[in-house]
Amino acid sequence: MHKCSVIQLPRHTNLTGMNVVYVLQEKLQVAASASKAAVQLQNGLSLQSSQYVVPEDVRAAGFQIDADELTSIVESRDTERLTEHGQLDGIADKLATSLTDGISTREGLLGQRQEIYGVNKFAESEPRSFWEFVWDALQDTTLIILAACAFVSLTVGIATEGWPNGSHDGIGIFASIILVVSVTATSDYQQSLQFRDLDKEKRKILVQVTRDGFRQRTLIDDLLPGDVVHLAVGDQVPADGVFISGFSLLLDESSLTGESEPVDVNEDKPFLSSGTKVLDGSGQMLVTAVGMRTQWGKLMAALTEGGNDETPLQVKLSGVANIIGKIGLFFAVLTFIVLSQELIGQKYHDGLLLSWSGDDVLEILNHFAVAVTIVVVAVPEGLPLAVTLSLAYAMEKMMNDKALVRQLAACETMGSATVICSDKTGTLTSNRMTVVKACICGNTLEFNDPLSSLSSELPEVAVETLLESILTNTGGEVVIDQNGKQDIIGTPTETALLEFALSLGGNYKQKRQESKIVKVEPFNSVKKRMTVILELPGGGYRAHCKGAAEIVLAACDKFIDGSGSVVPLDKKTANLLNDTIETFSSEALRTLCLAYRGLEDGSTQEEIPLQGYTFIGIVGIKDPVRLGVRESVASCRSAGIAVKMVTGDNINTAKAIARECGILTDGGLAIEGAEFREKTPEELLELIPKMQVLARSSPLDKLALVKYLRTTSNEVVAVTGDGTNDAPALREADIGLAMGIAGTEVAKESADVVILDDNFSTIVTVAKWGRSVYVNIQKFVQFQLTVNIVALLVNFSSACFTGDAPLTAVQLLWVNMIMDTLGALALATEPPNDNLMEKAPVGRTGKFITNVMWRNILGQSLYQFTVIWYLQSQGRYVFGLEGSEADTVLNTIIFNTFVFCQVFNEVSSREMEEINVLKGMSENSIFVGVLTGTVVFQFILVQFLGDFANTTLLTQLQWLICILFGFLGMPIAAMIKLISVEPHEEHDGYGKL
Repeated sequence: MHKCSVIQLPRHTNLTGMNVVYVLQEKLQVAASASKAAVQLQNGLSLQSSQYVVPEDVRAAGFQIDADELTSIVESRDTERLTEHGQLDGIADKLATSLTDGISTREGLLGQRQEIYGVNKFAESEPRSFWEFVWDALQDTTLIILAACAFVSLTVGIATEGWPNGSHDGIGIFASIILVVSVTATSDYQQSLQFRDLDKEKRKILVQVTRDGFRQRTLIDDLLPGDVVHLAVGDQVPADGVFISGFSLLLDESSLTGESEPVDVNEDKPFLSSGTKVLDGSGQMLVTAVGMRTQWGKLMAALTEGGNDETPLQVKLSGVANIIGKIGLFFAVLTFIVLSQELIGQKYHDGLLLSWSGDDVLEILNHFAVAVTIVVVAVPEGLPLAVTLSLAYAMEKMMNDKALVRQLAACETMGSATVICSDKTGTLTSNRMTVVKACICGNTLEFNDPLSSLSSELPEVAVETLLESILTNTGGEVVIDQNGKQDIIGTPTETALLEFALSLGGNYKQKRQESKIVKVEPFNSVKKRMTVILELPGGGYRAHCKGAAEIVLAACDKFIDGSGSVVPLDKKTANLLNDTIETFSSEALRTLCLAYRGLEDGSTQEEIPLQGYTFIGIVGIKDPVRLGVRESVASCRSAGIAVKMVTGDNINTAKAIARECGILTDGGLAIEGAEFREKTPEELLELIPKMQVLARSSPLDKLALVKYLRTTSNEVVAVTGDGTNDAPALREADIGLAMGIAGTEVAKESADVVILDDNFSTIVTVAKWGRSVYVNIQKFVQFQLTVNIVALLVNFSSACFTGDAPLTAVQLLWVNMIMDTLGALALATEPPNDNLMEKAPVGRTGKFITNVMWRNILGQSLYQFTVIWYLQSQGRYVFGLEGSEADTVLNTIIFNTFVFCQVFNEVSSREMEEINVLKGMSENSIFVGVLTGTVVFQFILVQFLGDFANTTLLTQLQWLICILFGFLGMPIAAMIKLISVEPHEEHDGYGKL
């Protein structure tokens, strides 16, 4: 076995978004080149080696080839060694599998296979332990400085006052640091476990395999060497393997090799590598290596990825935290100078600057600790934490609502969405398709009951040709399941057509055995057709074509008439057929046209002809609109989010469905892709705001629309997609939403969010959660800035005017935890309410901290500062405090009042504009739990931990007054909300702050 070169990314990296993807791809490609060179060198050295010998344990398990040999053959693309092992059939025999029936799943056999060849899972990095998060939390610079202060305080205090009296201050600061670190580490650890669980969801990929002779779906993790895997356009190759059969199989291997040119896979070039993507065609492969033995697995093991990248809002708020921190540092230095100047001035005056007692050192040290804790309180490190908590909470809840978030930033960005460009099929509609109408031999037929009688109503030749067309020109397959029942595997459209053919009496297996398919041109969204070439039993070739009705009909010059004869397609008949297509489409039916033409011998090597076909029939497929879609579209409208349908369907079908969904309204426009492409930029400027439906669109049309909306119109765009061709639009959009059921793996990889139930209503839920994330972070910022301002003003003003700071280091650390960690936990986990979808969307430009927030912050800060200053100046008189303990009692009352101001302000911060802040609070157990815990611990801190927290026992009256001052903040906050400010601005995390 060769060794992979180890490539590491820095753990803490500034790269975000696509940059990280590009860096990882470069690393993968470098590692792939090194890996390939190592394999080639190994093979070169072993050319003269003796014939392959089967290891004893492999032979005992019933196999004739070991995992290392299989891995080496595919990695080195060694056709000579493949030949030595008997080509494909020989490898299958040695793997004890069948190329037609796959592996046997009888009891014990799968376990043996796993033991010899491994499982299809990548070795995960060891999860970080709780103590690692504790260590990270301890790295905070301000906490390190405070710990040093505590150590010096402890040492000097014990030396001067003895144990235990001299240890109280030092132990108090240490206890506060331990509490802050414990809560921070616990929170981070919980989030890491949550993200790990969500990452596992991304591996839940289903692949189609044949086992025990039955075609079935299985999880990618359950694949084993010997499995026969079926591949189609948009799939990711799930393991290393060898090509069995297929048509026009084209792979994108750029993730491994860096080469952008697609690679053909066929009998001559039969090797497939895990992690590559199917761009075109279809086929079957024999799995030879899985998991860590695949080339992709080895490269993933060689990479050490950094942690989660910061989202745009986290980056923005980190910048804000730095600015506020610098302001706090400035005030901290001033506070230290003001507090210390009297002692230093007195010593200077007495000429004792070089003579310091233990008490003098403790006093200076206490002043320094207060200054440091001002920095601790001022630096809002809770801002990025609030974003992380809110995003993680939203991700977990969205998973319950059938939305898997692949990119964290999508949560916050979705709250800014102003336009949703939605697919029709499977998103707005149910994706359960059935053929309900058809036009065959010029007759329009409607099907509500079983179609067995239809065969007698149509010419035999027409029915035979129709069945041949459907059963051979298909990407689906009719299989027999384990219960012996027929099952159709394929896209909903293919399933509907095959069900139609079977109901006409068609025999899928017999027809496929009779017909030899020599060439396949799979359906793609540009040509909007699928074509196959058959070699006929009696000689000659025939091409069968199906696709968009008007496009295929335009390629026909003949048709089968009512007698079963092939006659020229005149203009009158063509017009009648076009009218039929329009009628079907106006009834919201998806229309497909079927046609065929004969081919000359040898023409199969050329391009499949685009003209000269004989019309067979038109089918109308019903795909009912999903329940709740109309209400969801209406919800988007009330929320100011425009919904545009982008579909490849006929414009009449698209318009009918759009009206049914409530997307196409009076005054709205529906146009086709061909017309859209011809518009000038000036025309688009006028057209796009009114355009609600884009029909017969290509992937490039979708991409162009998204680019225009994002750049010229400055919209925040969410796009849905399910196909490989949707990948560019999904990447270009602000939020890419891939369909989890109908979507290809390529589409899912390109998306930010995977909609697990393919339902438009789920997209609206994602938008609601996105707005919730954004608003929750705004609530927390409003709450935290209020505490910051008051804490700074109180300690600084007191230091200036009284020469003392009422809030000690331990007390400020406790306030810091209330506001940073616990405050983030409470406010960042508020669930969304219905009011969120009744407001205008958060646009791309504007300010994060709005005028409404500044009004609330300044109003509440003024009230709190007034209360604290009143207590400082009049507290002794109001409470009748005298004697040596008066200062301690008063400072305890100030501290207690300050904390209860924050408790009630936290409740007020639940709503930034609404007066009723208690609505729904009882349903949020996290919020109630945090408030209860804060109050209980505050009581313990004041009543029982006085020596450590520099507090003393308070009377019932004093407690009541502290709580009353805190409670008064709520009606004050309600009155502040009545003050009119400028109209609500559009804003988002990418604008100013």
